[in-house]
Amino acid sequence: MASTHRTTDFTDDRRPPAGFAGPRGRPRYLSWTRLAAHRDEQQPRPPETTRRIGHVEVCVATLDTALQRIVSAVDNRAAGAWGFCNAHTVNMARKLPHFRGALRFMTLFNDGVGVDLASRLLYGSRFPENLNGTDLTPALLRRLPAGTAIFLLGGAPSVADSAAERIRMDYPNVAIAGTQHGFFALQEEEAIIRRIAASDARLVLVAMGHPRQEIWAAWARNELHMPLLCVGAFLDFASGKVSRAPALIRRLRLEWVFRLALEPRRLAKRYLIGNVLFVACTLLQRLRQGRP
Repeated sequence: MASTHRTTDFTDDRRPPAGFAGPRGRPRYLSWTRLAAHRDEQQPRPPETTRRIGHVEVCVATLDTALQRIVSAVDNRAAGAWGFCNAHTVNMARKLPHFRGALRFMTLFNDGVGVDLASRLLYGSRFPENLNGTDLTPALLRRLPAGTAIFLLGGAPSVADSAAERIRMDYPNVAIAGTQHGFFALQEEEAIIRRIAASDARLVLVAMGHPRQEIWAAWARNELHMPLLCVGAFLDFASGKVSRAPALIRRLRLEWVFRLALEPRRLAKRYLIGNVLFVACTLLQRLRQGRP
């Protein structure tokens, strides 16, 4: 499908990474060559408020500060993409150049014990708070001004609709401007953008998983001229499709163990092999940059 979008790729390599190419090298989903705006439109982040973990810049912020920034963007209808960085994010950014490039156009908050320990190793202190998306998103919804409309994008068919019903019940200050499952084809992308833009939405929650949601949000932030928040599995939790770990396990920061027990075949490589790789690369980064 022909596109009139002026585009700049995230990297100098125009080819999609291995595993994402379809017939004749065409991407399996979305438009790799339409993903980014110009580099001078990169989301502003004061350098003193970030810490570099692997290839990823992670914001140093409290929950209150993070919420203030996103709510301010919603109030001002400021184009921006927000998300969360955990050990898996860092591993994928090391592997996939397009994903790494997309993250440069986003504001990322720390998620999980892995990046917290990496911060301690590399910078001598942990992050102020754990800002995982599954906890921050409900806090954000509670803080949004009454009548704020949001658009839910992602999950399997019917998941976003079920999550919308629950959000209406739990957050009466929030209106649902529309929903869309995340399994859309490339040729549907333009129509979805038009539908979101034509809605009353002031914020889009994007729940399509790594790396698709970040790549899509980094591109769509300027197409939609509004903030987008990548929320991972939040819609699955909100819809009741997936159960969260008990509160005690979450307080101990072992939710990843709970998820691994629920889905060992899908998550074993990510958590068992991935965590070892993350620690090894973090130690190598510390050796290269010296003691904090």
